[in-house]
Amino acid sequence: MATTHLMAPGHLAVNDDSAVEKLPMAVLTAMCLALVLVVASVTAINLTLPDLALGLHASNTQLTWVADGYTVTLAALVLPLGALGDRIGRRRLLIAGAAVFAIASFFAGRVDTVEQLIGFRVAMGTGAAMIMPGTLATITAVFPAELRSKGVAVWSGCAGAGAIFGLLVSGFVLEHSDWRMIFTISAVAAAMAGLGALIFAPETRDENPPKADYFGSLFTGLSIGSLVYAIINGARRGWTDHIVIAMFVLAVVSIVAYVFTGLRTKHSVLDPRFFARRGFLTGSVTVVMQFMAVMGFFFVGLQYLLLIRDFSPLEAAVALLPVAGVMLPVAALTPTLLRFVSVNIATATGLFLMAGSMVYASTLTATSSYDQFLVGLLVSGVGLGITSSTGTNLIVSSLSPQQQGTASAVNDSTREVGSAVGIALMGSIFATNYRSNLPDLSMLKPDVATHIRDSAPSGITITQHMGPAAANLAEGVRTAFMHGFSTSLMIVSIFLFVGGVVTLFAPKRIPVGHGH
Repeated sequence: MATTHLMAPGHLAVNDDSAVEKLPMAVLTAMCLALVLVVASVTAINLTLPDLALGLHASNTQLTWVADGYTVTLAALVLPLGALGDRIGRRRLLIAGAAVFAIASFFAGRVDTVEQLIGFRVAMGTGAAMIMPGTLATITAVFPAELRSKGVAVWSGCAGAGAIFGLLVSGFVLEHSDWRMIFTISAVAAAMAGLGALIFAPETRDENPPKADYFGSLFTGLSIGSLVYAIINGARRGWTDHIVIAMFVLAVVSIVAYVFTGLRTKHSVLDPRFFARRGFLTGSVTVVMQFMAVMGFFFVGLQYLLLIRDFSPLEAAVALLPVAGVMLPVAALTPTLLRFVSVNIATATGLFLMAGSMVYASTLTATSSYDQFLVGLLVSGVGLGITSSTGTNLIVSSLSPQQQGTASAVNDSTREVGSAVGIALMGSIFATNYRSNLPDLSMLKPDVATHIRDSAPSGITITQHMGPAAANLAEGVRTAFMHGFSTSLMIVSIFLFVGGVVTLFAPKRIPVGHGH
């Protein structure tokens, strides 16, 4: 059986207990800093979308790809690269990933076209996939069993806080500069994260790593990529388009192929049998659902604040800050909560709270006050705090200490799959409903009508500058925006509710906090 090999920073073996005891907090800090970089880059881009739409002439579909190019790549590669980290050393791979991320981010801030930006976002996602698995795997390998659940809870809280941190930094930068500066700052942050790992993180790896599973890596990546491609392009090409249908079919075939080959491979990148374990399956579903909702909401919700409520970028970022203020303490208290209620009830309650907050947010109008918006945020923050801790612990505790690299990669992958699908799903539903509810544009010049039809930020900006004579048209575009906003939130609330029901009726007791 493979065992986890622990080495101190600089690759020196840790031979005394006192040295090991001093490691956890420094390691936790370094790993959380790297994690925040990866998560912040998912959300920071959302504040720039209106500027990107105007500056690079990006359509709604292209904006979705700017956001999702990073996330899809991260989701598709995090499993095989997590396995690679188990083989060559998680710290080593994390540092290399930080370098890739820094270089790609630097050049992303210097592009001339939206296609170039999407390409560099994909490269950033590759670097992020090299960074992320090592963060949780290192924590679970270094922390003693009695402190592991607390370390995981802090890690989970930082994952959520990183999303808000990315928004705040992005909002502050956009108040004083343009969107290009955000990528320059990300490049510097990536270099610092790599340096932190170099100084503080011990090297951990499996002494007897399994053989690489190339087929499993291929099929999991294909399933994620083709599914997201189909969802995003369904809004633009039509859901019955032959390419869209082919991508949906490819996603299903890839999943079946992954299961088929995984059951016949001794060392699968992710053993399909793991999903037969109650904690593993429930935890995976929980993490996918929560991040599908949160990242999808950030994608459309920030555009609501920026375009409809006319918030500045920094005001929009600050407006979401209460989520972190609620989520972090709730996540920290969740291990205590689980002493009194089953993890099924706690997790289902969290998902139901998030579903309710989405339904509530779907009733907002163009004139709703921030106080009304805040109510939904606070409820969602409580639900996210509960599910972020329980979901991760369920996955981690379902696998043995020797499988923590896999557990970390699965947790990261489910987060990013949820994020990618959430952005794609809500972005596509929003775009479809926005376009179908637009007023008659036939009186406008064809190129102007095309810009309004293809891009909500462009549509709102163009009609606002047409003057009083176009007041009815401007109001019609805003109404179309709200149709897309409300419908996308309602659809995601249904997914959250179904996920909560599945979790509630899973086996009543799932052990949390220790491996099997």
